[in-house]
Amino acid sequence: MIRRSVLSRIGGLVFALAIAAAGVHLEAQGTGTIKGNVDVSGVPHDGDAVIYIVKAPGTFAPQPEEMDQHDMVFRPHVLPVLVGSKVTFLNHDPVPHNVFSPSYEKYDLGTWEPGHIRTYTFKTCQQVPCAYTQLCRLHENMEAFIVVLQNPYFSVSEPSGDYQITNVPPGNYTLAIWYPGKQKAASRSITVKAGTTLTENFALKP
Repeated sequence: MIRRSVLSRIGGLVFALAIAAAGVHLEAQGTGTIKGNVDVSGVPHDGDAVIYIVKAPGTFAPQPEEMDQHDMVFRPHVLPVLVGSKVTFLNHDPVPHNVFSPSYEKYDLGTWEPGHIRTYTFKTCQQVPCAYTQLCRLHENMEAFIVVLQNPYFSVSEPSGDYQITNVPPGNYTLAIWYPGKQKAASRSITVKAGTTLTENFALKP
């Protein structure tokens, strides 16, 4: 005879799987959320701002990331990554592309044909954020940014300016923002509490 507790666990598992299949996000127990809006003056939209916690306790495993070259632009335009992450550069255009960066240690991945890839690992970042400009020697109008950060508690704003950082452990942090070519808004001290949502808005001016 199956015990009631076992049935209860099975029922809970089925419920969790159903929720996941429906695409519903469940906040990790004991964490908080940071959300808000970014207003960037003088640009067509308010996307591509990186909102991030400057430093969080713990060790965070780097994650593989991708940046594509398609329709003669880098996609995404702004890519935040954890320090130590390997980024794969794709080429989905019908022409050769190149990737190089004049930032920090400087690198040039050479030129490659459609359908081929190159990779680069962002091993260090002495003081976050480390923003690497990505350029193509064959197409001068192409530009993108890879922003290296210390922890995974970051978000990139939508074109509307909205952003959200989920599953942040409770604690006291410094919240900051980065945006290409704009003066930094002042960072601020925040306190994240379990089970709560903190709203922080930013305004970026020339």
